Amino acid sequence: MLKEYGLDVQRLFLEMMLEDATSYVRVQNIYNPQNFDRSLRPAAEFIKEHTDAHKTMPDRSQISATTGVKLQPVPDLNEGHYDWFMSEFEAFTRRQELERAILKSADLLEKGEFEPVEKLIKDAVQISLTRDMGTDYFADPAGRINRYFNSGGQVSTGWQQLDRLLYGGFSRGELNIFAGGSGSGKSLVMMNIALNWIQQGLSGVYITLELSEELTSLRTDAMLTNMSTKDIRKDIDTAELKVKLVAKKSGNYQVKGLPAQSNINDIRAYLKEYQIQTGKKVDFVMIDYLDLLMPVSAKVSPNDLFVKDKYVSEELRNLAKELGVLMVTASQLNRSAVEEVEFDHSHISGGISKINTADNVFGIFTSRSMKERGKYQIQCMKSRSSTGVGQKIDLEYNIETMRITDEGGDEGTGYNKPQSNIMDSIKARSQVKPAEGDASTPPWERAKPREDFDLEAPKVTADVQSAKLKQLLGQIKSQ
Repeated sequence: MLKEYGLDVQRLFLEMMLEDATSYVRVQNIYNPQNFDRSLRPAAEFIKEHTDAHKTMPDRSQISATTGVKLQPVPDLNEGHYDWFMSEFEAFTRRQELERAILKSADLLEKGEFEPVEKLIKDAVQISLTRDMGTDYFADPAGRINRYFNSGGQVSTGWQQLDRLLYGGFSRGELNIFAGGSGSGKSLVMMNIALNWIQQGLSGVYITLELSEELTSLRTDAMLTNMSTKDIRKDIDTAELKVKLVAKKSGNYQVKGLPAQSNINDIRAYLKEYQIQTGKKVDFVMIDYLDLLMPVSAKVSPNDLFVKDKYVSEELRNLAKELGVLMVTASQLNRSAVEEVEFDHSHISGGISKINTADNVFGIFTSRSMKERGKYQIQCMKSRSSTGVGQKIDLEYNIETMRITDEGGDEGTGYNKPQSNIMDSIKARSQVKPAEGDASTPPWERAKPREDFDLEAPKVTADVQSAKLKQLLGQIKSQ
C-alpha cells in the first residue's frame, strides 16, 4: 500500500481507467473528481461527465482537446495490474475523503456544531469498493434459511399470540415500535417484553428518557416478584430475595436514564462503554421512547416532528443493524386517536415518516375500564416479516403487579398454559354416565310402533286437534 499518492500516481489511475473501461465501472461508486490534483481535476471531471452522458469512455484526444490534459496509453496491462489498481484506488479515495472531512470538521467545531462531525469522519472511513456479491438465491436454500433463523432471526417476545402473528417473534437488526396514547402503557409493554427476554436468558439494556431509573426498576420488581409496589414497600426483604433468585437463571439487565433530547451517539457511546466496563454482551435495547430523541445526521427543529422522527427512526434502525440487537421503542399517538378503537398510520404522532422506516409497528389499545378488567389489546399496524397487519391480540393485565401476559397464560412466566380444544371441554363437563354393570353401550336400533298403532290408518288432522284444544280450554274457563 502506497503512503503517498502524488501527481504521477493519480495520472496513472486515470490512464489505467482509459485502457479498461471495466475498471472505471468497478470504482464508479467511490469515484470523485474532487479527490484528484488540481491539474488533473478537469480531466477527471470530463471523464465522469462524458461517461454519464454518453455511456462510454472518452478518447484521449477528446480529453486533450477539451481540458488540455494529455494522458498516455499504458500497454501490456494484465489482471495483476488491475488488482493493484483496485486496492490502491480504494485507499487513495478513502485518504482524500478523510482529509477533506477533517478539514470540514474543523470549521464545524469552530462554529460549535459538534454532532455532524462524527458522521463526516465515519462516512469517510467506511468508503470501500463493493466486494460482497450478495446471496446466490439458488446456491444453498437450506443454508440460507438456517442463516436467517439462527443468526438474525426471530426471538420470542414471551407472548405466544404475538409470536404467532409475527411468525416467531422479533428479529435482530430491526426496528419495532409500540404506539399508544398518553397513559396507555407504552413503557409497561416494553418493560414486560424486556422481562420476558431476560427470563429467556437474553441480556439487554433499558434506556429511559422519561422515567427515572429507580421507578423503572421498581415497576420491573413488581412484575418479576408478583407483588404490588405497595407490598414491596412493606416487605423489601421478600422482594429482594425473589429478585436475587430470578437473577441466578436470567440474563443481565441494565437500566439507564438519559436526558430528553439525547441522540443516537449518546446511546451508542453508552452501550460501548457498558460492554467495555462489564464485558457483558447486549442482545436487546429498549428505548423509552423515540419521540424524545434528536437526530445526529441533520440539524432539525424539535417542532418539525415529521423530519425529526424520520432521521431518528433511520438512525435507530441503523444502530440496530450495526450492533445486531433486538431494538424496541415507543411512540405517541396523536389526538385524533383518542376516540378511536382501531388505529392506522394517520394516528401516529409526527406523521408516517417513522412508520415507513420501522419493520413492525403496533398500536396499544386500552382504557381505564379495560385495565380494571385486566385487559390489553395490541393491534398490528405494520409488519414486514408477516401478514399480520390489521390483526389484534388480547392480553391479560394484572393491575397490581403491572404484569402483561398471554390471555389465560401463567402470570409468573408470561407464557400460555396448555389449553384443550372446545370438544375436550364439552366432554370434560358432560355428566352422562353409562348404567351400572354395563360393560359397553348397547347397539342402536330403529324405533318400533306400539302394538295397537296402525301405520295404515289416516293421520289426525289439524282441525280435529284444534277442536279438542278449544273444548279443553272451555272446560278450564268454566271451572
